[in-house]
Amino acid sequence: MKRIDWMILDESGRDAALARPAQSRSVALREGVETIVAEVRRRGDEALFELTARFDGTRLQGLEVGDEEFAAAEARLAPELKAAVVEAAGRIEAFHRAAAPTAIAVDTAPGVRVERVLRPIGRVGLYVPAGGAPLPSTAIMLGVPAAIAGCREVVLCTPVQADGRCNDAVLFAAKATGVHRVFKLGGAQAIAAMAYGTKTVPRCDKIFGPGNAWVTEAKLQVAGDPAGAAIDMPAGPSEVLVIADADADPRFVAADLLSQAEHGPDSQVLLVSPSASLLDRVAIEVEQQRAALPRADIAARALEESRLVQVSDLDEAIAVSNRYAPEHLIIQTAEPRALLDAVESAGSVFLGEWTPESVGDYCSGSNHVLPTYGYARSYSGVSVASFQKQVTVQEVTAAGLRVIGPCAATLAAAEQLEAHRRAVTLRLAAMDAAA
Repeated sequence: MKRIDWMILDESGRDAALARPAQSRSVALREGVETIVAEVRRRGDEALFELTARFDGTRLQGLEVGDEEFAAAEARLAPELKAAVVEAAGRIEAFHRAAAPTAIAVDTAPGVRVERVLRPIGRVGLYVPAGGAPLPSTAIMLGVPAAIAGCREVVLCTPVQADGRCNDAVLFAAKATGVHRVFKLGGAQAIAAMAYGTKTVPRCDKIFGPGNAWVTEAKLQVAGDPAGAAIDMPAGPSEVLVIADADADPRFVAADLLSQAEHGPDSQVLLVSPSASLLDRVAIEVEQQRAALPRADIAARALEESRLVQVSDLDEAIAVSNRYAPEHLIIQTAEPRALLDAVESAGSVFLGEWTPESVGDYCSGSNHVLPTYGYARSYSGVSVASFQKQVTVQEVTAAGLRVIGPCAATLAAAEQLEAHRRAVTLRLAAMDAAA
């Protein structure tokens, strides 16, 4: 990990210090995804079978997972894993149900009622990766809020393995969280199928979930097409920023850094601390722990783009974090909650030495589908609200229009929108005539 002294850097140096690994949106990637999307739109299921054979090395007999396959997957899973999925889903449901938006009604003036009603998005598509590591936790994180929101149909796509089956744990998690249909599809072709629909795969109104560069590019392309589908958020590689003081346990800090570094070679991890001694100890601990990891090589490549940042104090550490806007922010200090009010931009925050980021990934109750690559400045993580539309309603009585009508007419006249003004003044005149 590169060592940086924040205090001696100028503004351009600080920008460089917090730069993320460049995301690949090469011409080859864009054109490759465009070709896949076009093929799926033109040839539908036929293209999906061919692309799955080409990219996943599997010739499928059918695209949709059947009841017998769900049952077989459940039978193969260890009881403790099934119990863990159900346990995690219960906590995630508890938090998301409590945090869900509610309908409201407010009288903004006598005779003027304004309401907000909630409507679920009709059909949503969930993407669950299964490349380097299958992610049944993502099926939970997306399936639970979709069910709470009441979406009419929840569709999930996940890649097939070499044996032509989807990951057993992903299938169990999908069924446990109320997903209606699951398809054996991965990559850009899965995103295209959900965005535009085929004979077998239904067209979805909004697509959720992380993925590799091809999946991310496909999501961006379909979101930019009026005939395509909305997406949850822009996404990039996983990342974590840890703020720690001199008393933090270097073993815990190193473990948290590595838990993100092992995601992929393009992940990034940062440790920000006013303690030079802690930075030294964590650097040693990271290498010792990394050597014992099954994904040690992947973590090593991620650490090449990662940083150990020394700052003057914890206030400056928070300023660095806000500037970076991390997906995950871990605060391991003597009084972590004392710093929370100053946090402006982060996907999810983890307070104290007993709160590893891993619990948020799996089972604390919060959602792990979060904005990355600095998008935490303007985006939030997935929630029940992500699967809903918030519709405003207003109802005005004659007395209410007398109260607020002149205001509307004055503003319409200022904007030179005469028809807007007359829609109000004609009604006011009709009241006067009937009086």
